Amino acid sequence: MCGRFVQERPASELAEIFAAEPLVDDPGPRFNVAPTDDALVVVQRDDRRAITAYRWGLIPHWADDAKGGSRMINARAETLTSSPAFRDALVRKRCLVPVESFYEWRREGTVRQPYAIGRADGRPLVLAGLWSGWRDPEADLVRRTFTIVTTSPNETMAPIHDRMPVVLADSEWATWLDPQLTDTGELLAMLEPRDDVELAVRAVSQLVNNVRNDGPELVVPLGA
Repeated sequence: MCGRFVQERPASELAEIFAAEPLVDDPGPRFNVAPTDDALVVVQRDDRRAITAYRWGLIPHWADDAKGGSRMINARAETLTSSPAFRDALVRKRCLVPVESFYEWRREGTVRQPYAIGRADGRPLVLAGLWSGWRDPEADLVRRTFTIVTTSPNETMAPIHDRMPVVLADSEWATWLDPQLTDTGELLAMLEPRDDVELAVRAVSQLVNNVRNDGPELVVPLGA
């Protein structure tokens, strides 16, 4: 799964990397993004690509209320086409979630040791996401939310956890965002666990276990 991640790069830098327009104020570096937080995502509608901020935890457009959003932070690739919450988003509302790293935990004796997983080359790690717009009847506005797609672990992640977020290679970014691509078979083929992007895995401090902690010390490798 993916339950916490790091976003350090400003929206302006991400806009350059993804050839997108920044449509959100820069939130500053964040080292412990958690479910229900707003986070930067890359979206595309027709020929306009943008960096914006959506809330993490997808609320389907047909939901009666927002209560289920905190449970929909991840979407299993294997069940996307059969899930009422995600199947429409797979075809029509895909996004990229650029992170420096995501956190995962492994039990080592009596300790749950956190690890930060990022690209070995230091470039943004781009995760496959889905988004949705839900009209909040109380506030009378549309709230946009997202989820991160997960799949079986590749060789790097298998020793740590039995799931991992889908990592998209640079060459797949535009394809995943392409609003003209509606073939579910082609989309699902992009969600298989692969080793196209080399990952670096670092044990980090248990400070990350507390969502209130947020600073660069969270991603310092143990022993550094």
